Amino acid sequence: MSEEMIPDVEITSDVPEKKSLAELVKQFEELVQNEDRMKMSKEAESIKAAFYRILAKEKAEAENPEDASFVEIENVFKEIYNAYKKERSEYNRKLEKEAEENLALKEAVIADLKELVEKQEDVNETFPRFREIQDRWRNIGPVPPQNYRNINETYQLYVEQFYDMVKINRELRDLDFKKNLEAKEAFCAIAEKLAENEDVVAAFKELQKLHEQWKEFGPVAKEFRDSIWERFKAATSVINKKYQAFFEGIKAQQVENLAKKTVLCEKVEEIAAREVVNSNEWNAFSKEIEDIQQEWKTIGFASKKDNQKIYDRFRAACDSFYSRKRDFYMEYKDGMNANLEKKIALCEQAEQLKTSTEWKKTADQFINLQKQWKEIGTVPRKKSEQLWKRFRAACDEFFAERDKHAKPENDFYGNLKAKQRLVEEINAYELKGDESDFAAMSEFQKRWNEIGFVPFKEKDNIAKAYKDALSKFPSRSSRRNRPVRVQLSEMDRLIQKYHALEQDIVTYENNIGFFSMSKNSEPLIRQMQERIEKSKEELKSLAAQIKTLKEAEEQE
Repeated sequence: MSEEMIPDVEITSDVPEKKSLAELVKQFEELVQNEDRMKMSKEAESIKAAFYRILAKEKAEAENPEDASFVEIENVFKEIYNAYKKERSEYNRKLEKEAEENLALKEAVIADLKELVEKQEDVNETFPRFREIQDRWRNIGPVPPQNYRNINETYQLYVEQFYDMVKINRELRDLDFKKNLEAKEAFCAIAEKLAENEDVVAAFKELQKLHEQWKEFGPVAKEFRDSIWERFKAATSVINKKYQAFFEGIKAQQVENLAKKTVLCEKVEEIAAREVVNSNEWNAFSKEIEDIQQEWKTIGFASKKDNQKIYDRFRAACDSFYSRKRDFYMEYKDGMNANLEKKIALCEQAEQLKTSTEWKKTADQFINLQKQWKEIGTVPRKKSEQLWKRFRAACDEFFAERDKHAKPENDFYGNLKAKQRLVEEINAYELKGDESDFAAMSEFQKRWNEIGFVPFKEKDNIAKAYKDALSKFPSRSSRRNRPVRVQLSEMDRLIQKYHALEQDIVTYENNIGFFSMSKNSEPLIRQMQERIEKSKEELKSLAAQIKTLKEAEEQE
């Protein structure tokens, strides 16, 4: 009797990707304490693979991949895993030894059965011995897989020869056939019930056990042999087809998963190859990588032959990105430390100069130090504000002392008070909403320009206060119920240019205040003064043009 072969298909188990290293160690500890741990090798290898993938990821993202905590937890895992591996090796050797012993025992049973068939003694003596041989066979454990089929076929051959060749008592033979038929009918009923099971994998595994049990029983009466086997084979065929369709679906899904993961690999490889010039870009690209990694986790496995390859490709692309990022920040950190040393040196130089009374020479040196300070790049954030306050304090101390010793013609503090009073006057001015506002603004600007320089440390503050006070004035005069004409647009352009020149003059004056008292800066001061004179001349011309446009407007 031939029996239908049952396909042996391996299912790839899921891997606990979302657990921490400590959780994986604990999970492995629980596994090695399980009574069935020797049958859980796939789970053990799955945990091991997840542990080392997560360990590699955390090392890649850590500032110090050689941190002792990584070494410690890896050693703990290795110790538990190696102990389990050693125990399993012993267990497997024991199983292999038992299988070889079982093979020898079954070969001895077959030898006894063969001898019994060949003797063809009286049935009253041979049948009890035959039953005893059957019981011995069923009580023997598994044999090596490579010997399973041959040993069972040999045994079945002699069992059938015993029933066919021995002149057995019909009553005893029929009773044995009936017993075998009842057992195989029960197997058929179980198989038919399994064919309705929605859990295809579980049904398939149970079917395999039924086939093993089927082979343990002898034949049935000839008139039932074909029908009982066809019934069992029909149920087997239904389960096998469902199982095959199930795995065809898995294969199709695995192909789709491979395609999705290939796209993600290409995205990460493209990001890893980008030119990155600053930390903001690194952070943005890191977020892209993290989003892709999260998407990767939502995609199932590829086929067994492709799954590890595509994962290695993805991991390599991620590692390449994070390796470049780590190198960038190491260089960036080194650069910031170098900048830190440079700014500390400037602070020390400024502190050495701050008590000097050589006003012209030292002011020039401070200007040079400030220029160098602006040219130096970023320093560590924790030190930046502290260093700037230190440097600025030294600068302010020198210029404050210098201003105290200014010559009468350079009354910086008197100028400051005059400009403060002017700002207060501008703030107190109430807008009329007519041409008088523009005249008032022009007068304020004229008076501001006539006031001299202020102390160095106050120039930015008073300039801002002046600008804020003037901001309330309209950019042009407005008239009610009067349509806009082309000439007014030209006036807007002239007024805008007028205000821009005023701001330029303020800037030039601030620069002169900064460079004053410095002998070496006299060419720069002359240049600023020339620009101021030129701008003032241009202001007069613009004022005349604006006045002409207004007069033309009033005559219309």
